[in-house]
Amino acid sequence: MKKIAGAALLLLASTTVSMAGDGGVVGRWKTEEDKSVVEIAKCDGEKYCGTILSLKEPNDDNGNPKKDIHNQDKSKQGRPIVGMKILSRLEKTSPTTWEDGDIYNPEDGNTYNAEMRLKDANTLEVEGCFLFLCKSQVWKRDI
Repeated sequence: MKKIAGAALLLLASTTVSMAGDGGVVGRWKTEEDKSVVEIAKCDGEKYCGTILSLKEPNDDNGNPKKDIHNQDKSKQGRPIVGMKILSRLEKTSPTTWEDGDIYNPEDGNTYNAEMRLKDANTLEVEGCFLFLCKSQVWKRDI
């Protein structure tokens, strides 16, 4: 019985390590309050990015798909939020950490320095900072 329990524990540990490995962050993630689903993938060689796949409330008050109306760049204010890349240039710095990237917030139109930490196979802490002011969110894997 101890051998079976030991083998099961070893299998669980190796699964956790592989989830925290190279592809551990890759996949679909629900943001806080399920406001959106973001797909994180490898892009630009060895870096990671994230794209909004869906919104909890995809339409504005007029029933039209939400647009990037707060963007500082006026030429981008007409682009749809669904399909927008909000995470970019994140570099893997440890088995559970990605740093030196950017996160764009369509709610205020600003881009922040970003990093992510995989807390477990289904929990991702995403942090955006401007100077020394940081805000983090916990995202859950969209299973």
